[in-house]
Amino acid sequence: MSTNPVLDISPLDILSAGEGFHAEFKTSVDKTLVEEVCAFANSRGGKIYLGVNDLGEIVGVDTSSRNVSRIQDILRHVEPQVDFTISINDGLIILSVSEGSEKPYGCPRGFFVRMGANSQKLTRHQILEYFQREGRFRFDELRHPTATFPEHVDEASVARFVSYSGIKAGHDTEGLLRNLDCMTADFHLTNTGVLFFVTSIDFLMNHAVVTCVLYRGEDKVYILDKKDFDRCMIDNIEDVLRFIERHTATELVIESARRREVSAYPTVALREAVINAFCHRDYFDKHSRILIEIFSNRIEISNPGGLPSGLSRKDFGTRSVARNPLIASMLQRARFIERLGTGIRRMQQSVDETGNITMDIEIENYFRVVFKIVSSRVSKPHVLLNPSGPISGPISGPISGPISGPISGPISGPISGPVSGPISGPQHLTARQREILKLIHDDPRMPRRTLAAMLDVNSSAIARHLGELKRLGYIRRVGGNRGHWTVIGIGSDSES
Repeated sequence: MSTNPVLDISPLDILSAGEGFHAEFKTSVDKTLVEEVCAFANSRGGKIYLGVNDLGEIVGVDTSSRNVSRIQDILRHVEPQVDFTISINDGLIILSVSEGSEKPYGCPRGFFVRMGANSQKLTRHQILEYFQREGRFRFDELRHPTATFPEHVDEASVARFVSYSGIKAGHDTEGLLRNLDCMTADFHLTNTGVLFFVTSIDFLMNHAVVTCVLYRGEDKVYILDKKDFDRCMIDNIEDVLRFIERHTATELVIESARRREVSAYPTVALREAVINAFCHRDYFDKHSRILIEIFSNRIEISNPGGLPSGLSRKDFGTRSVARNPLIASMLQRARFIERLGTGIRRMQQSVDETGNITMDIEIENYFRVVFKIVSSRVSKPHVLLNPSGPISGPISGPISGPISGPISGPISGPISGPVSGPISGPQHLTARQREILKLIHDDPRMPRRTLAAMLDVNSSAIARHLGELKRLGYIRRVGGNRGHWTVIGIGSDSES
């Protein structure tokens, strides 16, 4: 029992205002009193006025010591014990209940919270949500009901984690999983153990599968590529980053006689956003997945769950509250996370350095990061796809008007108006080949199937056109199946 009052408002002011989130009227002590006390302790605290009817009229109540003792006896049925005070004022008993520091509070009739001017009993689902929100149990620490050691453990995933974490070789897998809190005493994996150390999470934890989608243009209309990643968390993070890299354009920056590729998006910010989605998503939400969506002008990275309990919007980005502390610890061990609480600042700094990307963060039931291109970072070299052959040498600056003369070497500044004379260069290109050349110039890592989808032709036709472009010296393949195309020159054989 405490002597600290909850509210410093006079009883007459409360009575005139009526019942509300912090005030409850009762004519007498009855069996629902313990429910109201639980509700206030589980919410923001409040006062119960005994001797007042629903209209806010004082009807009086027994204020004897015996009745006060009865109230105290009733409150002993609340677990854990609540912080409250009892005072008597003009024939009223005022029971002040403080917001609890050990939520949730329960009584023989269940768990209750304050909803407006009423107290509401929580359903089973609401109780689970409440426990999770208050941090009384965490998804990443819970025992998985079916995943066991060694049946579901993938030794390759364990070895990869050990390698990334710098753990000495010769470890014992069973002992390692126990020390990492990834396995219980009865050889069941925890949910964190499932996420990090199984071959596929699809059948054990389907909602943890990650979906990546590439759209044509700026709207969710035409899907060019879609992948679901269902391996261990480390593999999934790396697969997602590869998907983004493969489907986001790189800009070709020409510096003097050399060229270099620059990613259109800040890689540091993208990496932080992806890892944040894995680390802080609400894994209790089994109806949603982490979703990465790539459009022509932006990338959206979404994960279920808003701000975790204990973190306000005001503190967001300045302090860290981990929804899944065990997952965060594992990612930190594997060196995917450097220091907790610094990711948002690094993302913003990386975005600011580009000068052409904005970052917006939406926090509701979902956490969504949107990176959007607002302007071109560099002046791209123009690819002149003239049917009579390419123009050799790098070219920068706007170009307008027909060009029909031989041009070689670097050209800087705007060019306008016709240029007469015969055109030099290799053999004629078809319209389809010029389209392909333009697309792979804009995105050198574009897969054949994406080219085929964008041009509405079959893959074999794309393969024939690419072969012809290679033969004519327009393009070169670097790095095999996982590599990229290089647009040569344009039309020259030099490559940097």
